[in-house]
Amino acid sequence: MRISGMHCASCAAGIEKALLDRDGVYAARVNLASETATVEYDPAVVTQSELAEAVGDAGFSVVQDQAVLKIGGMVCASCAELIETALRGLEGVADARVNLATESAYVTYNPAVTTIADMKQAIEGAGYEYIGLLGEVSFEQREEAEERDLRDKFRRFTVGFAVSIPLFLIMFLQVPLPVPMTYFMLIVSTPAFVYVSYPIFRAALLALRHRSLTMDVMYAMGMGVAFGASILGTFGVVLTPEFMFYETAVMLAAFLTLGRYLEARAKGRTSEAIRKLMALRPGTATVIRDGVEAEVPVEMVRVGDLVLVRPGERIPVDGTVVAGESYVDESMITGESIPVSRGAGDTVVGGSVNINSVIRFRAERIGRDTVLAQIISLVEEAQGAKPPVQRIADIAVSYFIPTVLIIALGAFLIWYAGLGSTLLFALTVLISILVVACPCALGLATPTAVTVGIGRGAELGVLVKNGEALEISEKITTIIFDKTGTLTRGTPEVTDLLGIGKEAEEALGLAASVEKNSQHPLADAVVRRAEKAGIRPAEAERFDTFGGKGVGGTVGGTEVLVGNRVLFSEGSIPVAPEVEAALERFEHEGKTAVLVAAGGEVAGIIAIADTLKETTRDAIRDLKAMGLDVMMITGDNARTADAIARQIGIDRVLAGVLPQDKALEVSRLQERGEIVAFVGDGINDAPALARADVGIAIGGGTDVAIESGDIVLIKDDLMDAVAAIQLSRKVMGRIKQNLFWAFAYNAALIPIAAGILYPFFGITFRPELAAFAMAMSSVTVVSLSLLLKAYIPPAKRGEHIQGG
Repeated sequence: MRISGMHCASCAAGIEKALLDRDGVYAARVNLASETATVEYDPAVVTQSELAEAVGDAGFSVVQDQAVLKIGGMVCASCAELIETALRGLEGVADARVNLATESAYVTYNPAVTTIADMKQAIEGAGYEYIGLLGEVSFEQREEAEERDLRDKFRRFTVGFAVSIPLFLIMFLQVPLPVPMTYFMLIVSTPAFVYVSYPIFRAALLALRHRSLTMDVMYAMGMGVAFGASILGTFGVVLTPEFMFYETAVMLAAFLTLGRYLEARAKGRTSEAIRKLMALRPGTATVIRDGVEAEVPVEMVRVGDLVLVRPGERIPVDGTVVAGESYVDESMITGESIPVSRGAGDTVVGGSVNINSVIRFRAERIGRDTVLAQIISLVEEAQGAKPPVQRIADIAVSYFIPTVLIIALGAFLIWYAGLGSTLLFALTVLISILVVACPCALGLATPTAVTVGIGRGAELGVLVKNGEALEISEKITTIIFDKTGTLTRGTPEVTDLLGIGKEAEEALGLAASVEKNSQHPLADAVVRRAEKAGIRPAEAERFDTFGGKGVGGTVGGTEVLVGNRVLFSEGSIPVAPEVEAALERFEHEGKTAVLVAAGGEVAGIIAIADTLKETTRDAIRDLKAMGLDVMMITGDNARTADAIARQIGIDRVLAGVLPQDKALEVSRLQERGEIVAFVGDGINDAPALARADVGIAIGGGTDVAIESGDIVLIKDDLMDAVAAIQLSRKVMGRIKQNLFWAFAYNAALIPIAAGILYPFFGITFRPELAAFAMAMSSVTVVSLSLLLKAYIPPAKRGEHIQGG
């Protein structure tokens, strides 16, 4: 095992002891230099996961690889469970999760023990198709595999209906035939039945070989009983010719295949967001090497290459512009519809579109390191996550098939032996129960909604990194905002100018002339405001800095001081009562008031503050209307913090909190039973983002730190935090709705198929209708999930929530 976190020989000794303390471990040797542990153990007593746990308990971690495998041939939740069991059975596999909706397996494994080839063998041994590793299998290859599978299913169910419907009509209308009806039905239906049902019987046999009960086993039993009884009836062995289920058996196989065809088509649409993101990657790039332009495949672009992009072309990789200026459309990545200007020194991202002019940029991030590749990877991994709510479905599926088999056999015996019905009726009941039961709807309820919901979030510029974040976001009770850079812009701006001894503009010009020599952020704000007003700062002589008080210098022969009360007091410059009142008013509003003096007299006041973002007030109002307790946390003093909070409508403020103590404040709230979301810029808020139940990192466009937070907002817009919670609530609502329908379908139709209504109303379920109902249950659940594709959170529509 590869181990991380070791620093000295005592670390190695500690790991060896932890491993040797486990039952079944014969020997453990840790090599500090190579950071590896070699363990001899009895796999019947202890597993590799338990060995990794022992290393973790000692305070270290086993370095494991992760692989995402694309799999073909899965049709129901039982298939996913069977593949998970096969993969987890491999030595060295710590965890395996299979997502039925995206047809992917997410495997955490020890590469020193098991390989991708072993996983491929396990998947194929379980009876499924190994398509390849995600990233190595191109978008086109995956689409081709999906299309091939759809064509095969289409051909099979078409043949099934083309044969079964005429056979049904011939039997129903009693059409006279030159040969006995039973032989005619046998001869015509057998080739069609074998062709249409072959994939189901093959999958059932492979499942039984692995001692697993899947839906294919149940369907094979239902169809096998129908066709087998028909053959026995045809030749008068035990049964009579009235047991004629030939057309039923073919129609069952056709309906089951039709259901899987519709389900596969719908599942394909759940990953449309990924397809759109992948389609953003251009196939080629124009690079300039040794002064010569050359068009090369985008995979051939190297870090440091000079890349040329013409108007209308997609930018192939991430980099920094070195020449040219143009507007760039980044809407497909950031969700921001307005093109942004990019010139020398600005960053550009792969997948965005150059609008109106030629630009040249230096390639800095290529391949998997680009923002677009990271977003695609993040979304695909998140779509494979299982939120805790799926455990309900997983538990239900594990008990489902044995329960249905017991119900089917029980109903058969009750009707035939207990109630004295005909064998024909009892067999019909048995077949109907086996066919109508469907855990597929249960298995698809959560992953399809998660896949579509997370994909929709990516389209809206909201990256949800795991399924758990979706579920917890719905339960949030308190949301904490960091102030600087999150609620505010993070850069001081001049908000007010007040001329006292001179005109306001003249006082600003004098202050800027002195401040341009300072490196202080407040000085930058003064200079920026002067330049914006068209004032050119003059040259200042004898510039001096007074630590923590202000600055001074001589401008045009006049001595100028810019600073606080202490500086003016020490310089014996009188501050009139009306000036003091103005200072206090500004400070009460949370602003920093700077005095300007010229020639020993007060010339004006400049008020500076970290200004609020445009959407801050609306976002806070909407979150409070959603029933959330909104708090602000800041390192500022209480007076400044309270002033900001009053402006935006926040009632609870934690002021004077150092960056390292923000996580502690989050913990205190959690100890009181609050479900806490923390919204920060992902830079100095990392501990608090990690400690919160849901960390929401607000980014700055394409420079967003993808690894920060459970939810990453690509745009620097607080309304997206509102949209993220609204999206989470919508997805969780849809999952619950899907689970309800899946449970309700089985709870209602299995008893009807068992004949519970027959004694009262004479209603039974024909096996063909049972198969149709089963097919429709899965399609209904997937279709409900697909409705999320059109969902636009109210915060994105500009609608504001009433109440609060």
